[in-house]
Amino acid sequence: MADVDRAAVTKTVDQTWNDSVLPSLSELVRIPAVSPAFDANWAESGHLDAVIEHVREWIVARGIEGADVEVVRLPGRTPLLLVDVPGTAGAADDTALLYGHLDKQPPVGGWSEGLGPWTPVLRGDKLYGRGAADDGYSGYAAVTAIEAVRANSGAHRRCVVLLETGEESGSPDLPAYLEHLAERLGSVSLVVCLDSGAGDYERMWLTNSLRGMVSVEVTVKVLDSGLHSGIASGIAPSSFRVMRQLLDRIEDASTGEILLPELNVEIPQNRLAETRAAVEAVPGLVRDSVPWPEGMRPVSEDEVELALNNFWRPTLSVIGADGLPLPADAGNVLRPSTTLVLSFRLPPTADPQAALEAVERALTEDVPYGAEVTIGSSEAGLGWNAPELAPWLTEAMDRAGAEVFGADWRTMGLGGSIPFMGLLHRTYPDAQFVVTGALGPDSNAHVPDESLDLPFAAKITSAIAYILDAHARR
Repeated sequence: MADVDRAAVTKTVDQTWNDSVLPSLSELVRIPAVSPAFDANWAESGHLDAVIEHVREWIVARGIEGADVEVVRLPGRTPLLLVDVPGTAGAADDTALLYGHLDKQPPVGGWSEGLGPWTPVLRGDKLYGRGAADDGYSGYAAVTAIEAVRANSGAHRRCVVLLETGEESGSPDLPAYLEHLAERLGSVSLVVCLDSGAGDYERMWLTNSLRGMVSVEVTVKVLDSGLHSGIASGIAPSSFRVMRQLLDRIEDASTGEILLPELNVEIPQNRLAETRAAVEAVPGLVRDSVPWPEGMRPVSEDEVELALNNFWRPTLSVIGADGLPLPADAGNVLRPSTTLVLSFRLPPTADPQAALEAVERALTEDVPYGAEVTIGSSEAGLGWNAPELAPWLTEAMDRAGAEVFGADWRTMGLGGSIPFMGLLHRTYPDAQFVVTGALGPDSNAHVPDESLDLPFAAKITSAIAYILDAHARR
């Protein structure tokens, strides 16, 4: 096979983004395709179907020879778009799976003047609007990368682009689709995920780990009904104090350290080294990712420690509460119960089920004063630790770094979760993973003023084309 014309790849990608991707992606922003967790009537509203159809029509119009573009629907589940592109002549028949999603976060308020969630606005090199960066661009980037390889004497193995519509709800339907499509997907040797982030816009970033998660709703009940605090306090314990005692079994309140061994792991040495390299390349990479109120400071002044806290150490966040009246409604009452929703981020290699069971034991065994503890809804999600990069992939990344970005690529962990990655790694343990994306600084995923840096997204697209060509030649 002849080498791909890499300079021409970049030219093809840039032209496709300017002439075709940007107009279609702008129209995609207009579709309020809110994820099912935030739209109970998603099936009736038809917005997920509309966004799937919009992207399907764009891909079909590209006219990729041999491509099979199909909307897959399982009963009662969100739709999925599957694009099956046969490999170029002479390429092996194993599969490169390219993943993204088309569902969106809710619009939320507070967008800047002139901007809105469903109104595409182009300012300079940025396209504003909900879903532009997270993750509407991904299908366009994947298909454009395949086209660029084909148009410039390159090669690729069979490529399957999989775009789901439930990721922002935790991908509840994806395991069923993977099982349903297992035979069609065949032997997957490369996974490309375009739903991740970047530490800056100067280089390409690979995500090397994602944290798992556990969520638990817990209620502490001490009375059948509230009592006047002047009568009952000091006799009956406060449900809030009992809750604090239970949480103290799990977290050191002074440091935030999680005390349960099932939620902790030893941090691998290669991840330590990569974290140090990332922080050295971009000073403020972690600290500056948080918009600090005046006078507020982080939990450590050591940037590497902050990164490890976020990438590899467990944390607890209280994300919901019940049984507490609003301040304006608060009376002198010893409340009968307190309910909290506890969200734990887990190290990438921790066992989420074992972690959930350990948390539930800590909350329910030997409860002070014999208070009644009830566990409500709970959830456990896999983390992910990337396999070591194969030499062919490292070489492709080096080329992309030098020729597309003009800077060395870097890796970093992410403190969030994409349970799909852990699921895919278990399903295809021998595959190589390229988890990357255009969610760089100030891209504002999930919050007002979401935007996509268009030149950076095009560069990511060119890099994926390099990788697909290298995958075919390995």
